[in-house]
Amino acid sequence: MKVKKRITQYHLHKARPEKLQFELYDLKTYRKESGTMAAVPHSHSYYQIIWFFDAGGTHVVDFRTYQIQSNTVLFIGKDQIHAFDENLNVNGWLIHFNEGFFMHSDVDIFLKYTIFNTGKNSFYAMDRATGTAASNFVAMIREELFNKGRFGYGEIVRFLLKSFLINLERMHRETTDEALTISNAYALQFYRFRELVESNYAKQYTMKEYANALNISTKTLVTICNAEGGKSPSKIVSERRILQAQRLLRYTALQVGEIAFRLGFEDVSYFIRFFKRHMGNSPNEYRKK
Repeated sequence: MKVKKRITQYHLHKARPEKLQFELYDLKTYRKESGTMAAVPHSHSYYQIIWFFDAGGTHVVDFRTYQIQSNTVLFIGKDQIHAFDENLNVNGWLIHFNEGFFMHSDVDIFLKYTIFNTGKNSFYAMDRATGTAASNFVAMIREELFNKGRFGYGEIVRFLLKSFLINLERMHRETTDEALTISNAYALQFYRFRELVESNYAKQYTMKEYANALNISTKTLVTICNAEGGKSPSKIVSERRILQAQRLLRYTALQVGEIAFRLGFEDVSYFIRFFKRHMGNSPNEYRKK
């Protein structure tokens, strides 16, 4: 695979903030129009949902290759690197929406960091009932998009998208026997911490600064992260930095020093030691593998 100095990143209505920050595409039409571009590893500054109707082919997200099954949905978060395979005759739906389309309620924060979670399997297989409900939501979204300009149409699309995501997450939790609740105060603070990390992982923030931003003590932050994530807050920040380092080493030709700088390391040798401590080999060794 030929690598470039940077990962191509696509944006949704970046120069048109007045537009609805949401798009729905027929997947086959989109793939034929995008051609080979979508098969080259790239990222987005927006969220993406890909609903595959039929089995067959693969889809790569970061460092994982998914085998496409019938009636499955793939959730791709901001900045994740992914690529379609070369098959252009793929049936389904494709949804794009920007960060601002989330309403940032407790439920929205929960959905963002569970469904669009880079550390978990974000590939859901739908049963027949869930697929029928999801189809109904998409049909209602299409109707609103066909009648742009009607009072409140953007808000209806926003709520329909949220209902679509909640319905899929309910189904997923039922099949995995995981509890679906956000009434736990620790859980809410944990997801807010994750949101802060996502925005600031390349900065040299201390755990005290993160705790202050959440209006809690450092000790409470440690307790929350251990209880909800099974690891310390510093490890969560480190893992996010390592993930970005892996992406840049794998998909770009940036020098190790350039990557270190992008991740907030002033000392390249410290970055190399940091990476080796977490990954077991140096950045250059990782890149060669």
